[in-house]
Amino acid sequence: MMASFSYSFFTEAQMSEPQNYRNHSRFEPRFHFFVAPISLINLVVTIVVLVRHWPEHLLLHFWLVILALALVLLVTIARTYSLRVQDRLIRLEEQLRYARLLTPEQVAAAQALTIQQIIGLRFASDAELPSLLQRAVAENLSQKAIKQAITTWRPDIYRV
Repeated sequence: MMASFSYSFFTEAQMSEPQNYRNHSRFEPRFHFFVAPISLINLVVTIVVLVRHWPEHLLLHFWLVILALALVLLVTIARTYSLRVQDRLIRLEEQLRYARLLTPEQVAAAQALTIQQIIGLRFASDAELPSLLQRAVAENLSQKAIKQAITTWRPDIYRV
């Protein structure tokens, strides 16, 4: 049941307008609005309880703070790892796209791109990619600058 919610939440059909620079970022509601806030609130509450009941059950309250810190760290690591995996997949997908669309010279020039630039270029349409890639390499454009330079947006509706 949860998997179908997650998929349907991110389908293009539910977007009211085509994806562009203004509306391309996404929130994963279960993470951003539940897991992350709850884990941070839990950490704050355990610290408050430790401070308010300082001499009583000190070891127990200290242990609860350590567990709350571990939970926040676990949530952060899980999110970071999933984003890194997505970045690696984007890099692979874009390398395949470059091989299909670009000249050998342009593919060689693409080797100078950073992962952040590659992530930005994934939104460029096939027609716009060669010139924007060349500009990104020549001007060392940031991910944000690349996204802002795109005129024909290629949506990526599956990234979290």
